[in-house]
Amino acid sequence: MEAYLFVHFKEKKTPDGEQVYFALSTDGFNWEEVNGGQPVLWSEIGEKGVRDHTIIRTLDGKFFILATDLSLANSFNTKYKGDWENIGREGSKCLSIWESDDLVNWSEQRLIELGDEDYGCLWAPDIIYDHKHEDYVIHWSSSHASNNYGNKAIFNTRTKDFKNFSQAKILCRKDDSGIIDSAIYEEKGIYYRFLKSEKNPAGIILEKGKTLTGEFTRIHDFDKEMEKLGHHAYEAPTAFKLSNGKWCLMLDFYGVEGEGQGYVPFIADNIDSGRFIRSDERFNFPYRFKHGTVLSITMDEYNRIRNWK
Repeated sequence: MEAYLFVHFKEKKTPDGEQVYFALSTDGFNWEEVNGGQPVLWSEIGEKGVRDHTIIRTLDGKFFILATDLSLANSFNTKYKGDWENIGREGSKCLSIWESDDLVNWSEQRLIELGDEDYGCLWAPDIIYDHKHEDYVIHWSSSHASNNYGNKAIFNTRTKDFKNFSQAKILCRKDDSGIIDSAIYEEKGIYYRFLKSEKNPAGIILEKGKTLTGEFTRIHDFDKEMEKLGHHAYEAPTAFKLSNGKWCLMLDFYGVEGEGQGYVPFIADNIDSGRFIRSDERFNFPYRFKHGTVLSITMDEYNRIRNWK
């Protein structure tokens, strides 16, 4: 792969912010907007807004975008009475999904119901292919009736075709706080899991494990780098491998209002070290992206998307 696609939304107080936006880069450092900075896909069903996007390329060459079915612009002060706890407990049990063969022509939006009446809102989906079981694991954060809708945990389902899904079950839980925004990657047979911990510590943590659904342990050198930030208001980790073999981790900073919000880049020589060094000066963004995912693409795909009309 020779280029990168960033699928994301914008933190705006109007409904057009909570849609699907694309950005492109040929090096992972310098990013350009697609479609004049306007949405490339609109949510027309469910809450008519989408957040926390992820994208995957499947083994058969298809692409799927999944996102949280939620619009603060449409629903926060009405349906949810201005209370995040109401969203967490009463929000959508569905995720929004689009499908494409070429990253330009997309199917109509579908809603996939993965949670039952015991789940709160399904937040921030992500996807990883499981080579052992030859299927795709969709994971997300939710509150749940099993602990009286207390601390959020990470749940998951499996699919081979993104039409039929196994019954959702818990993937991981943290004893002393809620966890959200899971992002999982495989490197040399080891799985690496970024999580947003809501307490103890408040911020991003990194774990590793030998199996996708087994036990994971903390990488404490990552904690040391996060402590240097001096602020806990980072979320929505997404990581990708650069052409030089190094890893880039993007963390979404939400600690201020307005232009100061958005993704901040961190670079590590290898993911196992956990030593992700903040590297703002090396990056250029046309605007401040919000919660999304980076996909490696070819130059043909890059040019096709760049000419989006």
